Amino acid sequence: MLKMFKQSHKEENINFGQYSNLKLSKSLEKNINMFKEILKDIETIKYRRFENKKNNKFKYCMVYIDELVKKEILNEYIMHPLMNEIINKNNVDEILNTIVYTAEAEEKRDINDLIEEILYGHVILLIDGVDEAISVSAHGWERRAIEEPESEVTVRGPKEGFTESINTNLALIRRKVISPDLKFKFKKIGVRTKTKVCICYIEGLASEKILKELEHRLDKIDIDGILESGYIEELIKDEPLSPFKTIGHTERPDIVAAKLLEGRIAVVCNGTPVVLTLPFLFMEYFQSNEDYYNNFIYASINRMIRYIGFFLTTSTPAIYLALVTYHQEMIPTPLLISIFAAREGIPFPTIFEAIVMIFVFELLRETGIMLPKPIGSTVSMVGALVLGEAAVNARFISAPMVIITAITGISGFLTPKMLGPILVIRTIFLLLASMLGLYGYIFGVIGLFIHLMSIRSFGIPYMLNLGSVDIQDLKDTSIRMPWWYMYYRPKLIANKNMERRKSSNRWERR
Repeated sequence: MLKMFKQSHKEENINFGQYSNLKLSKSLEKNINMFKEILKDIETIKYRRFENKKNNKFKYCMVYIDELVKKEILNEYIMHPLMNEIINKNNVDEILNTIVYTAEAEEKRDINDLIEEILYGHVILLIDGVDEAISVSAHGWERRAIEEPESEVTVRGPKEGFTESINTNLALIRRKVISPDLKFKFKKIGVRTKTKVCICYIEGLASEKILKELEHRLDKIDIDGILESGYIEELIKDEPLSPFKTIGHTERPDIVAAKLLEGRIAVVCNGTPVVLTLPFLFMEYFQSNEDYYNNFIYASINRMIRYIGFFLTTSTPAIYLALVTYHQEMIPTPLLISIFAAREGIPFPTIFEAIVMIFVFELLRETGIMLPKPIGSTVSMVGALVLGEAAVNARFISAPMVIITAITGISGFLTPKMLGPILVIRTIFLLLASMLGLYGYIFGVIGLFIHLMSIRSFGIPYMLNLGSVDIQDLKDTSIRMPWWYMYYRPKLIANKNMERRKSSNRWERR
């Protein structure tokens, strides 16, 4: 909300670096006129003058933006004590130490800092006869309540999610990891928005090398504004042209806390509930926070189902097309007869059927997302049923292709964060299979593995542990072993303190 407000009030005309030569004077009037000249394009800027009742020589002025501050803080903790208390000396130290009743208040002298503080929703207190000012935090804009994120609903586990306030999000993380080793590093990114970004990590677990690389990439960002963490993700990710993401994101504090405990680093951006985590590995697409809250046997079965779902959604159309078009001898005769009986009278080739049906399915899925929930789900279900039945009856599409499309689409929902890469892989496999049959599909699979093996996420191999023969490395990949067997954190990520838990007397270390 703050960044939208600044843009709507011509904040783009203010360059925070152009007032370095200006300084506060001891004249209150001169300081007020200077701020009026600098902030003349912001119509809701307020200048509230007042003086001390006991001594009218002590004069003050509060400078703030009306919609961004909480009036109660101004009235009760700034104006009331300054107007009614006995003030011995009209200086910054006296006011900060004995008069102003707020926790977040500090003296400021630099004009650029003062302008930025005003635009962030702080109150600037100008004092007559003093060439310094006091910045008081008095944020008062509306905030969304903490609630469960709609995109990551769980049956078992915490029901709280991040909000658009960076302070609230950091508090949610701190509540999960109550340790003095949890560190926060703040940066401001964006030439005009000055978006506050926080790097979160656990000292002693996170790799210093990865941390320095992250800070280096963040410092290199040169853009007008950062309105969402997706800006940062795109600007600092490895392999920018790859459909696979190398930086994870989540709206759940429990997932961020779990990543931090593994030695990963989180990036919290003000104005968005989506928090970035890095490094991000391929196997994280198939992991869910509920895997660690439920029984390990049930969690391992669910994880295997997700891997099978990834295979089905990317490969089913290509394999069906290759078998029907090029390798009919591999299909059992009764099934082959049934398929060709269903295709009798269809004027289009199988490749055309596959492309059209997959396109229609993605069209319905996207429509369901864009429309309001009650309407979107209805449109998706009715559209799929009506279009599928009508296409088969009209002999535009064969019934087997409708089944293949349904299997492909439904299995894709098992890995919702991978829908983009799945769509690209499925299309490439389909085109290769249409040209070379199963050979084209196999070439596509080989190319996919080569690409995945070549990717790095902040120097960490993207397929880390998936090709390992060490039992310890495989304990949290395609299956989820019980906690008493997982003694170590992921290699290369937490390269300082690898030990996650001590061995017990009941279970021997393996």
